[in-house]
Amino acid sequence: MKYKLLFLLVCSFSAFSQEVEQKPYSLDANFFYGTILQHNKDLAHLITGHPTGVILSYNRRTYGFNDWEARYNYPDYGFSFIAQDQKNEFLGENYGLYGHFNFYALNRKLMLRIGQGVAVTTKPFDIDKNFRNNAYGSTLLSSTYIMLNYKQPNIIDKIGLQTGISLIHYSNANVKSPNASTNSFTFNLGLNYQLSDEDAFPGYIPKVKTRYSEPIKWNLVLRSGINESDYIGLGQQPFLVVSTFLDKRVTHKSSFQLGADLFLSPFLKDQIEFESIAFKRFNVSGDEDWKRVGVFAGHELHFNKNAFVSQIGYYAYYDYDFEGRVYLRNGLKRYFTPKIFGSITLKSHFAKAEAVEFGIGIRP
Repeated sequence: MKYKLLFLLVCSFSAFSQEVEQKPYSLDANFFYGTILQHNKDLAHLITGHPTGVILSYNRRTYGFNDWEARYNYPDYGFSFIAQDQKNEFLGENYGLYGHFNFYALNRKLMLRIGQGVAVTTKPFDIDKNFRNNAYGSTLLSSTYIMLNYKQPNIIDKIGLQTGISLIHYSNANVKSPNASTNSFTFNLGLNYQLSDEDAFPGYIPKVKTRYSEPIKWNLVLRSGINESDYIGLGQQPFLVVSTFLDKRVTHKSSFQLGADLFLSPFLKDQIEFESIAFKRFNVSGDEDWKRVGVFAGHELHFNKNAFVSQIGYYAYYDYDFEGRVYLRNGLKRYFTPKIFGSITLKSHFAKAEAVEFGIGIRP
C-alpha cells in the first residue's frame, strides 16, 4: 500500500511540474547607422550627419503556455535600451528605455519588433543656450521604434546573426514646445545569444481554435495630462478628456468601438487669445469656444490583459480651427480587472501630436 501511495505522489508531483511555465530568454545587440528623415521643412538645419547607435535587448520567448501566445505565433516580449548619437551639435544624444514585442514569420527567420518607451535627450531646446533645437522642447521624450530583421540564431553554438532596418521616433507630444520631433531611418547589424539551452526548450503548444465573443458593453474613460501651444512661452496647461463609448468583443483578438469625446483643453484658450491679438490675418476674434466634441470609431487588439488601441475621430463641435477636424488616438491599454482599466494614448492630427493622455476607465 505504501508503494502505491509513493507512486501516486511521484506522479502527482510530475504532473504539477509540467504545469510550471518555462521561461527561455535571449539577448541581442544591434549597431545602427542611418539618417534623420525630413518630415518637416523646419528640421533642415538639424540634418547634418548620419546618426549612429546601439539597440540592446532582453527577450522572453513564448511557446503557448498561455492561450494568447499561440494566437500570435509565439511572440517574444521584453525590454530594450537605445543609445543614439544624432550627429548634430544642436540635437546631441538620446537614451531610451522600451518595452517591446517581437513577432515572427518565415519559420521564425523574419522578426518584426514594436517598441514603446521613454527617452532623454542631452540637448533640449533652450531659448538662450540651444534655440536652434526646435525638435525637442523638453529633456524627457516619448519614443517608439519599429525594427524589421532577418534573424539566424545558433550559428556558432548559442550565438546568431541578424540584420535589417529600423525606424526610431522621438517626440514629447506637445508636453512642452517646440515639438517638431525626429524620425531616424537606420540600417542595423547585430548578434543574438540564446541564454536558455535549446534542447531543454519546451515544444510549442499548438493553437486551439475556439470561438469567443462578449455582449456589447458601455465604457466611461477620464483622460488627462499636460500640453502646450506651439507658440513658445504661452505655458503648459492641464487638460481633461471625457470619453464614453460602446464596445463589442467579437473574437479573442478583436473588439470594435463607437463613441464620443468631450475635450477640455485650456491651452487652446490661451492660443485663441494670443492669435486674436498677435495675428490679425488669422481672423480670430478671441471669442471662439476652446471646447471640442468628437465622435469616433475604434479597434482594440487584445494580448491577454493588454491591448493596442486605435481610434479615428471627427470633431462634431469645432468652433476654433486647430489642425483640422479629423483626429487619431493610438496607444496601450491594461485591464486591471474585467471592469477597470488604465491606458496611455497619443492623440494626434496625423503627423502632428497634440497630447499624451493618461486614462482610467470602467467597463461595467
